[in-house]
Amino acid sequence: MLALSVFAAAGCASAGSRGGGASPAAEMPAAGMSAAAPTPDPRVGLKAGWFNAGQAIWNLDVVSMTPPSKDFINPSTPGDDRLVNSDLAFLGNYVIQGNYSGMQIWDISNPGKPSLRAAYICPGSQSDVSVYGHLLFVSAEATSGRIDCGLQGVKDTVSSDRARGIRIYDISDISHPKSLTIVQTCRGSHTNTLIADPKDPENVYIYVSGSAPVRPADELPGCSGGQMSQDPNTALFRIEVIQVPLAHPEQAHIVSSPRIFGGLAPAARHGDSPEDSVALDKMLAHAGYTRAMFAKLFAGGPTQCHDITAYPAVGLAGGACGGYGLLLDIRDAAHPVRISQVTDSNMAAWHSVTFNNDGTKILFSDEWGGGSQPRCRATDRHEWGADAIYTLANGTMTFQSYYKMSAPQTVTENCVAHNGSLIPIPGRDVMVQGWYQGGISVFDWTDGQHPREVAYFDRGPLDSTKLVLAGYWSAYWYNGFIVGSEIARGLDLFQLKASGLISQNEIDAAKTAKLTYLNVQGQPQYTWPASFVLARAYLDQLNRSNGISHDRSAAIAAALHHAEQLKGAERQTALTALGTQLDGDAQNAGDAAKVRLLSAAVKDLAKAQS
Repeated sequence: MLALSVFAAAGCASAGSRGGGASPAAEMPAAGMSAAAPTPDPRVGLKAGWFNAGQAIWNLDVVSMTPPSKDFINPSTPGDDRLVNSDLAFLGNYVIQGNYSGMQIWDISNPGKPSLRAAYICPGSQSDVSVYGHLLFVSAEATSGRIDCGLQGVKDTVSSDRARGIRIYDISDISHPKSLTIVQTCRGSHTNTLIADPKDPENVYIYVSGSAPVRPADELPGCSGGQMSQDPNTALFRIEVIQVPLAHPEQAHIVSSPRIFGGLAPAARHGDSPEDSVALDKMLAHAGYTRAMFAKLFAGGPTQCHDITAYPAVGLAGGACGGYGLLLDIRDAAHPVRISQVTDSNMAAWHSVTFNNDGTKILFSDEWGGGSQPRCRATDRHEWGADAIYTLANGTMTFQSYYKMSAPQTVTENCVAHNGSLIPIPGRDVMVQGWYQGGISVFDWTDGQHPREVAYFDRGPLDSTKLVLAGYWSAYWYNGFIVGSEIARGLDLFQLKASGLISQNEIDAAKTAKLTYLNVQGQPQYTWPASFVLARAYLDQLNRSNGISHDRSAAIAAALHHAEQLKGAERQTALTALGTQLDGDAQNAGDAAKVRLLSAAVKDLAKAQS
């Protein structure tokens, strides 16, 4: 632990921002910065270990690595499945980290040394978290979870002590979360999605995705696990929508149960890899199953979503649901309606969803193997356990390509696509994503047909002799930092490092898109305040793509530098003139759209001077 702390402190230095007095030449992309990843790939063959595993990093800087707090770590058993760190939510300077046994709340005011504000023990798995104002929402799914958060579990088949659904806490005093209520659901809550409907400021809504078996009606009246043909009120083939009155959150209740899966047939899925086929046969034989019996268990159409990402700014949500990627209309947040769907036999376990910032593309991840299996081996197909990228227009999703973290991992490393988020680099679609023990991958999918990795971090396996669950459950951008929830190793913070693929101006512009809170599955739309660094970010992109001539780029950089030295009306006049010139440049530029973005940024900056 001491060695870890020393390493964390050593990694605190961040890539600094250039000041306004930089010379025109400094606005050009950094000369000599490579756009090529190191070869051979240093992620291959890393030394195993818990806190002393080998590391490989490219185009990122480590800011801090914080081990789990004492109540959420088992020194004798690395990877203890009762102490699995799960997903993240953000509020101000706090990171709320879910865990199968509760949650930890970290203060990252000093990102180089996060401090623990609360360690809240409440078993129930998987403790997916969302936050809004002074309210915290936590998913509970395990049959052993108790309303009173007791450690003794629930042994009875039917029990009034069992908690499966959404726990709601008051975190006005964030060091002492106060339980308000639990909204019980028939299948519990594997994940949850918070929607703040701009048309309904008095309520927020929670979409509940529950994948566990239906609980007995004797425990929760109205619960039934029958087929639609047998029981039109079955708890299958639907999601739950919880309405939370902000003035009285203790009155939260299920307001609708939309059947968004109507008419969907079983989706085609790929078979097992040769290694996994042998392993499955052995497992089935041991359990007394035949292949036919096993297949029958998964013969129906989708009955539930694994995860839903709502994007209220465009009135849409994407659902990763039982072999399908769904597109939902959420303009009436309480009553989502399915618009369209896609399926793909290369996708085995549709897991999570990300929109690009302008809502013209959508990405679905595939958690093939359920997150606990090695799916990034050299023998695994690139299209399996990957991300599928689609364009999105008029409710139609059109496939573009797959993206997969490319470094082969070992058989003792659980690795597959998992949770990630956009990095708000203006003018580009860049995303960071956790790949369990495949590490963190940052990639650019602006060109949906040709996604490209631009940065990464990886550790060696937790154990070189057997597979022990570990790695990044999620990796999200939040106000200038990449924050990773490491299942067994704690909370990690990184910063992007300038390279031939991402300039310092682009990184600094991304940092200006500040949020007061973040639930990644309630995706925010990023906006950027007028600034010189925003204009320079667009100019760097034009230079990188040769979207404008070198001479004209140099002249624009000089004009920006000159305007920055001025004040008040003189600055406004200079920027207005530059904006007019850029409108003319756009007519003949190689990348006219990007020049228009630059022009708009310059004009907005001019208006900001008045």
